[in-house]
Amino acid sequence: MAAAAAAAALAAADPPPAIPQAAGAAGPTARRDFYWLRSFLAGGVFSTLRAVPQKEGYLGLYKGNGAMMIRIFPYGAIQFMAFEHYKTFITTKLGISGHVHRLMAGSMAGMTAVICTYPLDMVRVRLAFQVKGEHTYTGIIHAFKTIYAKEGGFLGFYRGLMPTILGMAPYAGVSFFTFGTLKSVGLSHAPTLLGRPSSDNPNVLVLKTHINLLCGGVAGAIAQTISYPFDVTRRRMQLGTVLPEFEKCLTMRETMKYVYGHHGIRRGLYRGLSLNYIRCIPSQAVAFTTYELMKQFFHLN
Repeated sequence: MAAAAAAAALAAADPPPAIPQAAGAAGPTARRDFYWLRSFLAGGVFSTLRAVPQKEGYLGLYKGNGAMMIRIFPYGAIQFMAFEHYKTFITTKLGISGHVHRLMAGSMAGMTAVICTYPLDMVRVRLAFQVKGEHTYTGIIHAFKTIYAKEGGFLGFYRGLMPTILGMAPYAGVSFFTFGTLKSVGLSHAPTLLGRPSSDNPNVLVLKTHINLLCGGVAGAIAQTISYPFDVTRRRMQLGTVLPEFEKCLTMRETMKYVYGHHGIRRGLYRGLSLNYIRCIPSQAVAFTTYELMKQFFHLN
């Protein structure tokens, strides 16, 4: 529920990924396919958010949202459940405590959730990237069938998995670590100002709702900054044959080398980061806050 609430609220802030255009891909089709990218380069995030509705209507901002909502329920459930189990295991079985166990448990939980739901993320990206009037896929089921038939069967759904896992480990780990640390430090040093008794257990202090939102947003921003180059790599690999330069981006190493060599760090590996802040910060804020509220609702404190 935490992940679903965040996804529903932020769907429109997750338009097609901003991926640099290949040199030489200047034909009519390429120009049409990258209309939103040119808008992004010309004016940034808000120009892109204006350009997409002009080209495809406001529903264009929600392309791929169906697949994302189907994915986010199991993804969020697996991630938060796995985090609690891994945290308990690391503390009791491995004897690791303090703030480090949050980092380890968060990383493992994120990787577990990604592996279980990755095919749906692949389909979401493919659906989101389509241009109006030139649809390769008619919907979620058709996308699954097409990818399976034309891109190597079951393995086709896991294209780009390695950079996703490598990116998710620091992203999820730092998210849970930062949020847990901020919560712990805040309640220890300013319990009256930042905390309140839990509704299910008055002996347990929890953060006030607006402080939860703030801590979750900060955690999301830090985690996104650290892991973003892997996110760029993942999306390029997921798009596969949709991109004109796909033959140069078959592996994680080739993809990162290509992006860095042609576009550098700021315009390549970190392109689109500002838009992801707009999506990620409120998304993580809502997710962590909803998670904390659900723990009280189900008397888990």
